[in-house]
Amino acid sequence: MNQYGQLIRNNLEFRKLWVGQIISLLGDWFNLIASASLVAMLTESGFAVGSLFVIRLLAPFMVSPVAGVVADHFDRKWILIICDIIRAVVVLGFLLVRTPEHVWLLYSLTAFQLAVSGFFYPARTALLPDLVSKKELGAANALSSSTWSVMLALGAALGGIVSGFLGIHWAFLIDSATFLLSALVIVRIRAPRKPRTGDSMKTFGDGLGQYLEGLSYLVSHKEVLVVSLHKAALGMILGLGFDIVQVAATEEVFVIGIGGGVALGLLFSVEGGGTGIGPIVARYFTGDKERNLSLAIVLGYLLGGLGLAVFAPLFDFYSALFGMFVRGLGSGMVWVFSTQLLLMRVPSEVRGRVFATEFALYTLAGALGAVMIGTLLDTGLGISGTAWLLAGLTLIPAGLWLVWIVKAAER
Repeated sequence: MNQYGQLIRNNLEFRKLWVGQIISLLGDWFNLIASASLVAMLTESGFAVGSLFVIRLLAPFMVSPVAGVVADHFDRKWILIICDIIRAVVVLGFLLVRTPEHVWLLYSLTAFQLAVSGFFYPARTALLPDLVSKKELGAANALSSSTWSVMLALGAALGGIVSGFLGIHWAFLIDSATFLLSALVIVRIRAPRKPRTGDSMKTFGDGLGQYLEGLSYLVSHKEVLVVSLHKAALGMILGLGFDIVQVAATEEVFVIGIGGGVALGLLFSVEGGGTGIGPIVARYFTGDKERNLSLAIVLGYLLGGLGLAVFAPLFDFYSALFGMFVRGLGSGMVWVFSTQLLLMRVPSEVRGRVFATEFALYTLAGALGAVMIGTLLDTGLGISGTAWLLAGLTLIPAGLWLVWIVKAAER
């Protein structure tokens, strides 16, 4: 743990980025809990909730080609600041959603907000190696990802409490304020300002050509392409798709607070705790060795599947919480270590486009999973059956990745 403390104490620019991340993520989870609970209350439809998650996923997917080029061409620090300011204004519009007839507005604002987030994620991930040394990179990535997890735990719990006791719309006000605070912190970062690509980007054709150049890099580097698929598998099975199951479970089975908001916040909270703890503990054994990180990803899938299997019987809320904690342990390991493998392998010149493409695959797969799971919940399979199905599906990416590791060792 000492290396994480040293990184925070000694690297001022990373510390600013990290603090901005903490503030912004707190509001993000307030927003997710509040908007999901609001749709569930206004529509009482699993399909409607699933549609919200689909929109949250497809919006950043649609902008990913442009976002990747922007992250490689313009100042990454200012991309983050502009995104924060825009999102601070957009989320205030959620306050207007009061009746079922207003759900379309919630969907529209969600699409706009998440489209802007589609520019934020690749720029922030690509900026990280610009602020730390190669020796610090592994610790910086693990700490940043674990911070996401801790803020999921804290933000989801607080968001559930605020939504469940004070009212859903308070969460949207808090979300807007956190984006502004994040921008104020990030503006103080001294980041290297240098051209990201050697080509100009004056027309749409220039931008498209540069994005295709990034795709060409992925195609010609199969090991990078395969690693970039992990988050897609995560989003479809262990991550975004399964979030709909949690919403349904808290609305129908574990109803605590208004619309199950408190229960939903607690489920997200313990999952966040797991995603934060898993990579930190695992990295103590793996170090920053690529083969060890690769094997830990296999273990991550298996732990994630085990967590879904614990949740699936719906015995009681405590077993559901434990299942989500174990799910978080596994999904956190897959996310953090796949990101670290990419950070170690991808050069700065194409880093933004690679991470934008990875995020696009993640959101697209998550959207497909959300559609599938939302449909299953409205049919005879139900909450428990859907959870069992997803638990079994985790064996597929775990097995395929293990085969890839073995084959790579033989080459």
